[in-house]
Amino acid sequence: MPRAGRSARQARGSGPAREGLSGPAGRRLPNPRLTGLGSGLFCVVAMFLLGCLDQLLFGASLTVYGVLFLPVCVLTALWVRVGDVLTAPVVLPIAFAVGLLPVAESGGGLLGRLMGLVTGLATQAGWLYGGTLAAGALVLARRVLWVRTRRRHG
Repeated sequence: MPRAGRSARQARGSGPAREGLSGPAGRRLPNPRLTGLGSGLFCVVAMFLLGCLDQLLFGASLTVYGVLFLPVCVLTALWVRVGDVLTAPVVLPIAFAVGLLPVAESGGGLLGRLMGLVTGLATQAGWLYGGTLAAGALVLARRVLWVRTRRRHG
């Protein structure tokens, strides 16, 4: 029985099934739950920062940028709340395009930057589709598990 000062949510969340993954020395690994907007902001900011990092460290390697996109896709699909889980595959292509801005070649001016962005999107479509497909598969699996659990318990 939970103590009087403790909320029902805290009491439910304290069992072994809700503990989450434990890291070394028993520390809990992060298990954030982002809203649809929060997951969109997370992946847009993460991809922009990774694009800037790629520009600084690797001279704007589009392959490195594509590889860095994959973990962001997986984390976005895993960290979004179950109720907003279907938004993850929608925001990922937007984040890919925003993060491509610092990496894309710029021939000069706005039109040169836009042309570099379009070229980058065209040549890196495999990474974009692969990451979005991986996130979509994770999201669908999470959604199916959530629906089955709700049907079983309610």
